[in-house]
Amino acid sequence: MTVELLRTPLYEVHQREGGKIVEFAGWEMPVEYAGIKQEHLAVRQNIGLFDLSHMGEIEIVGRGAVDFVDGLVTNNAKRIVPGQCMYTCMCRENGGIIDDLIIYRFPDLENGDEYIWLVVNASNCAKDFAWIKEHEGAQAKVTDLSAKTALLAVQGPKAQEFLQPLTDSDLEVLSYYHLTRGTVAGIPAVISRTGYTGEDGFELYVDWNEAEKLWEALRHAEGGIEPIGLGARDTLRLEAGYSLYGHEITEETSPVNSTLNWVVSLNSADFIGKAALKAQKDEGIKEAIVGLVMQSRAIPRQGYEIEDAEGNVVGHITSGTFSPSLSRGVALARVAKSHSSVGTELKVVVRGRREPALVQKPPFVRGSVRSSR
Repeated sequence: MTVELLRTPLYEVHQREGGKIVEFAGWEMPVEYAGIKQEHLAVRQNIGLFDLSHMGEIEIVGRGAVDFVDGLVTNNAKRIVPGQCMYTCMCRENGGIIDDLIIYRFPDLENGDEYIWLVVNASNCAKDFAWIKEHEGAQAKVTDLSAKTALLAVQGPKAQEFLQPLTDSDLEVLSYYHLTRGTVAGIPAVISRTGYTGEDGFELYVDWNEAEKLWEALRHAEGGIEPIGLGARDTLRLEAGYSLYGHEITEETSPVNSTLNWVVSLNSADFIGKAALKAQKDEGIKEAIVGLVMQSRAIPRQGYEIEDAEGNVVGHITSGTFSPSLSRGVALARVAKSHSSVGTELKVVVRGRREPALVQKPPFVRGSVRSSR
């Protein structure tokens, strides 16, 4: 049976821009325009423009919206103040990760209702929405806004300098992982200082029908900005050491065994999966996600086995690439805890060859992002 792929409101724009279209998470998306390396370096050194409209936005409104979300996610959602964002995971009862996501808490509505968005991965949007609706109670109403909401991202060390003349919001006072409402090129937008590249930047949420107008305004703005495809988005996030769902994290893994302990608040109120995560932590972590830097010209790829000095298999690559910034192979890998210390020498099996690699704490490249999450 043929599955019809989805398209963002910028599909025809990407074709006009010369984007190479591929299937990704059920969508037809541009993987590159001028080339992955050129696009990657444009974001590292200057600025780039991304279409992320395939991502999902789930609205949660009600007097108990914050409490409701707090019971769904591993981080302490009650710590978020209006105007702030938070990265977290949503788990099943056994601790398996349903998705990693960002909570956006907006100012309360005039009637006193708390107002929240959950921004989720495109591949998990339907699953996430069904899970959240399954637990929906009287304290909050859940609505899927994904089909009405487009998302464009401006990323790079010159992002603020480029974007400020186009918006009525003061970007200098907008802290990392905070949001505001304003206009960009005269278009109403939610503006957040968030991103997935390791560089400073902003994510712009607008009405689906306004996406092309905003894209064109940004592309023709003073200073110039290059379109960036999914290929460079992946190499950028990997250099920054960010996890990707389906690679570092899945429903078969938990935040505890995926080096995401920092998004697990076991001292806060109960949330789904808390008991399982506590038991895992008490039992002791047996494996971890680590960074690897290749010591040869070999390029690590997802699924490659990792061996210790004696030839024992101790893990596998979860994400790997050639780093345009470092001109060598880098990877994230799941390995036995006993082999996860920084500086540990390991071997990556590449087409039958045992290529040397060193464990290094990510990020591999430290960009202009203002602070860590």
